[in-house]
Amino acid sequence: MRLRPSLKFLHTLASAGMIGALAGYMILLVHAPQASPADYADMRHSIDALCTYLLIPSMAVTLVSGLLAIAFHMPFQEKRWVWAKAALGLAVFEATLHLSGSKANYAANLATEIAEGTAPAKALEQTIASEWGVLYALGALTVANIALGVWRPSLSRKATLPFRVKS
Repeated sequence: MRLRPSLKFLHTLASAGMIGALAGYMILLVHAPQASPADYADMRHSIDALCTYLLIPSMAVTLVSGLLAIAFHMPFQEKRWVWAKAALGLAVFEATLHLSGSKANYAANLATEIAEGTAPAKALEQTIASEWGVLYALGALTVANIALGVWRPSLSRKATLPFRVKS
């Protein structure tokens, strides 16, 4: 099997997994039962599982396969869109870890404590206050990365002279 098509396949598949995980996260936040503290805790644990088993692995495969594609396919190293995509990939990495670690995991554990009565009900407010902002930012970064990979813009400036040449 050739390396470049394999890396491209893995990168595309993992990108789809990331988008699906983010969409699932948002859908659970909006539509999952949240009538009682126990229901809310269950929803938070579902989000944590989605992050643990789909979002984080998809992000890791996307990042590693993209960086390997740059390393092994020399023409990529000369393209500006590739380096823009790599920089966005690092931002995706950071945002994904922030979302899954500080939002999903911590909120799931805190929601369980609230359901058990060992933590006050208002304890989650600060933790989840910026959750939608992080979700939207991560979604935008992921879509921008996909757009760069599909359209592959040159991202180069056209040379312009500071004066007009008479012919």
